[in-house]
Amino acid sequence: MPAKNSIKDYSNNSYYHVYNRGVEKRLIFQDKQDYAVFLSYLQTYLMPKDMELFTQQLSDPLLSSREKDKILNMLKLNNFADEIILLAYCLMPNHFHFLLKQKNANSMDKFMNSLCTRYTMYFNKKYERVGSLYQDVYKAVTVFTDEQLLNVSHYIHKNPVKDHPRLRTQGVPLRAYFSQPSSYPEYLGQRKTEWIHPEEILFHFSNSNSNNSYQNFIEESDNLPFIDLNENEVK
Repeated sequence: MPAKNSIKDYSNNSYYHVYNRGVEKRLIFQDKQDYAVFLSYLQTYLMPKDMELFTQQLSDPLLSSREKDKILNMLKLNNFADEIILLAYCLMPNHFHFLLKQKNANSMDKFMNSLCTRYTMYFNKKYERVGSLYQDVYKAVTVFTDEQLLNVSHYIHKNPVKDHPRLRTQGVPLRAYFSQPSSYPEYLGQRKTEWIHPEEILFHFSNSNSNNSYQNFIEESDNLPFIDLNENEVK
C-alpha cells in the first residue's frame, strides 16, 4: 500500500504542502553547514540564472580552470525560477516542509527530484555513506483553499516549537521560532530573500493592527485544522 500522500495530484498552477524525512528517522541535517548547503541549493534552483554574469566570468582570461568548470557545472543545473514559487519552508533536524506553487504540472516533481538527489550526493560524500537519505519519495498534499494555505503556513512556521507543549503553555519566546532555519523572518519583515514569496499569504493580514498580524496568527493561535498529514511520518 503506498505511503500516505506519496501519490500526488500534479496540476498546473496548484499549491502543495511538501515534506519528507530521513530514512529510519535519521538526521538529514547534522550541523550548520548541512543547513547552509541545502538552502544554497534551494537558492540555485529558485533564482534566475544570471547569464550575463556567467558570460563575463567565463571570458575572464585570469579565470582558473577549476573556477571555469564550476561555472560550467552551474550552467548545466536545472533551474525552476519560472516554474516554482516557494511560499514558506522550515528545516528540522530529520525532516523538512515546503509550501510551494507549481506553474506547470511536472515542475514540482522535477524540482524535488533535483534538490533531493543533489543534497543526498553532498550528504553521502561528507559522511561517507551510501544509499538513500530519505525514507521514501517526498510527500505532497494539495492545498485547495485560502484557509488551507494560511493554516499550512502556520503549521510550517510552528514546527520549531510544536513539539514543546510546556513552552506553549508558558509562552514561547520569539527566539524559539528562529531555532531552526525557516522563512518566518521573511514574514516578519526581518529578512528579504528573493526566492521566498510571503506576499500572497501576508495579503490576508494587517501591517498596522497587531491583533490581525501574521505574527499574532502564528504565535497566539494553535491547533488549527486542515493539515492533512500523518505526523508520525515526519517526526
